[in-house]
Amino acid sequence: MDVTPQHIRAYVDYLRDMGIYDLYQRESPGTVLTPELREIFLAAVTPKEPVAQSARAAAQLTAQRTTVPTPSRPPAPASSKPLLDQRSSPAAPPMNYFDIEPQTELPASLASPMPTPVSFDKLAPLPVDIIPPSGRAAALESLRAEIGDCTRCPLAYAGRHTIVFADGDPNAKLMFVGEGPGADEDASGLPFVGKAGQLLNNMIAAMGLQREQVYIANIVKCRPPANRVPEPLEANTCSQFLVRQIDIVRPQVIVALGSTAATYLLGVKQSLSSLRGRWHSTRGAKLVVTYHPAFLLRDPRQKGEAWKDLQMVMAELGLKQVKKQ
Repeated sequence: MDVTPQHIRAYVDYLRDMGIYDLYQRESPGTVLTPELREIFLAAVTPKEPVAQSARAAAQLTAQRTTVPTPSRPPAPASSKPLLDQRSSPAAPPMNYFDIEPQTELPASLASPMPTPVSFDKLAPLPVDIIPPSGRAAALESLRAEIGDCTRCPLAYAGRHTIVFADGDPNAKLMFVGEGPGADEDASGLPFVGKAGQLLNNMIAAMGLQREQVYIANIVKCRPPANRVPEPLEANTCSQFLVRQIDIVRPQVIVALGSTAATYLLGVKQSLSSLRGRWHSTRGAKLVVTYHPAFLLRDPRQKGEAWKDLQMVMAELGLKQVKKQ
């Protein structure tokens, strides 16, 4: 994969989230960068307020480095050595990038937006050979083994404990796709086991199914720091495995839980309201977009709207609502 300035910016943001602020200024054998890459890294970094020095401090540091004395400063004695610009002095220690004068604009190479998502239908051609139901469990196990202890994107170094592959029936007609693992999922290795998972279980039960009868996965298989939204680099890196999971299971219907799942499954960046209430398609399956259970926990008023989406799925699969006792 070609490394673009956008990829570099994503990596810098990761390092900053982990509290590493000067990695690419350290003169160590383990950090070898060309001058061009070092310039891109320095331009891409936007220090957070608690760590960045104030503009006044930066101005003072700049003034200390200047080689031209100010009018109010007395001339240096004849015996004094001339001042040297620390930036050009070979003996000067490595300069922290916070000492650099702030830029008002990003370079043109970094001003372009992050890559737009590509629909799962365009990521890979649909498989010609369909895996028979008897072989799908083994195929999924083989895919999990291929992923291994994945280090393909920075999430592997951002506090991840467990890769959360999937859960459920390899021959399920219904598949749910969420955003990414949370703390409970990262600890257990299973998707949707926390409070949002309990609500999803209730939603599945109301549809007349059990959790063991559906297949559940996420756009990314590692927990993003602080449960933030996965970055495009992470989602695009991990999507190849979700595509293959869908192709192996071959569900009849997929439910995209939340805007992140909808964005990457469909390859469109639209509001959830504009995507809900109608059928879409991906990888040969029909797809419905609804609210993420975590969002429904924050705004229970939308549960009725989510139930409307699930009723579309039930009608397609011939399911009947379970009556409350």
